[in-house]
Amino acid sequence: MSSLIDSLKSEIARVARKELKDELQSLRKLTTAHRSEIAALKRQMKSLASELKTVTRVHKPAAKESTVAETSEPTGRIRFTAERFAAFRSKLGLTQTEMAKLLGASALSVHKWESGAVQPRSAQVQKIGGTMKLGKREVAALLRN
Repeated sequence: MSSLIDSLKSEIARVARKELKDELQSLRKLTTAHRSEIAALKRQMKSLASELKTVTRVHKPAAKESTVAETSEPTGRIRFTAERFAAFRSKLGLTQTEMAKLLGASALSVHKWESGAVQPRSAQVQKIGGTMKLGKREVAALLRN
C-alpha cells in the first residue's frame, strides 16, 4: 500500500511540475521582454538628457544676453582683486566673520578670497560689488538685522 501512495504522490508531483513548467516559461519570456524594454527606455532617457544638456548649454548665453539688453541698466563687469577686497573690509572695520555674514558666505571663504587662494564665483562677485557701494552706517544697519 505504501508503494501505491508513493507512486501516486510522485505522479502528481510530475504532472504539477509539467504544468508549472509551461506557465513559468511564459512568465520568463515576459520578464525578459520587460527587462529589455526597460533597458531601451533607460538608453533613450539618457540620450534625451544629454541632448537637453547640450541644448540648454547652447541657448543659455543667448538668454543671458537678451535679459541684459532688456534691463537697460549698465552693469559693468566687476573685477575682483584680493587686495582691494581686504582693504575695503579693513576700511569698514569689519571682521572676516562679519563680512561673511554680510555676503552670505562662510568666514573661511572670505579668508581665502582675501589671501588670493580662491576667486569668488560670479554671483558672489556681484554681491561684493554691491556691498562695496555701501557706507559704514549702511553696513552696520545690515549687520544688525
